[in-house]
Amino acid sequence: MQVLESNQSETLQEYPCEYLFKAFGSSHPDDNFAMLVHEAINEVLPVSLDAMKHRQSSKGTYLCVTVITYLYNEDQRQQIYAALQRLEGLKYLL
Repeated sequence: MQVLESNQSETLQEYPCEYLFKAFGSSHPDDNFAMLVHEAINEVLPVSLDAMKHRQSSKGTYLCVTVITYLYNEDQRQQIYAALQRLEGLKYLL
């Protein structure tokens, strides 16, 4: 899947579609990174906890949270990325 830069108003993505978000953050239990990702996405679009998967890095330092959503338009995708980028402890976002 190829997507144009986020500062452009057009995308090669066709909607509606399933879309995968991956966020990497702290794996420390007190940080509760997986729930923060869930809450950020829910600000834009309801998503079930069943749509989320997470796993720790090989050294246990980071947590990768993968969320599958069903998007109806580019605006939803951009809003979710913006909400995820505001997360405290976010290290990397795909």
